[in-house]
Amino acid sequence: MSFDAGTLKYNEQGLIPAIVQDEAGGAVLMMAWMNREAVERTLVSGETWFWSRSRRQFWHKGETSGNTQKVTGFYYDCDRDTLLVRVRQQGAACHEGYFSCFHYRVEGGEAIVEGDKHFDPDDVYGKK
Repeated sequence: MSFDAGTLKYNEQGLIPAIVQDEAGGAVLMMAWMNREAVERTLVSGETWFWSRSRRQFWHKGETSGNTQKVTGFYYDCDRDTLLVRVRQQGAACHEGYFSCFHYRVEGGEAIVEGDKHFDPDDVYGKK
């Protein structure tokens, strides 16, 4: 069965959510948005590409930080409206320097940071 990125169900802005999961440990690393071209770029290059809603441009994961994601599996759900991208993460996925963007755990009304930083964001992206 051949695959056509145009058969996926994109929202009104032409975007589809992509959940990115670490192939080794199964951790959910991040969620980002893809449009049809980002899906196609990801499948052709073997690395993740996304659409930045705030910057209104494509971004290749790791283009600034060097923390790339090699795609090891690309899935869509039965409704064709959500993607699951399994990757081999190089370095940290989170722009805050953590392995996963989901490093805040809420417990008893408190937010607890789990994990250690892999890099200082100011060193990689510059001070904001």
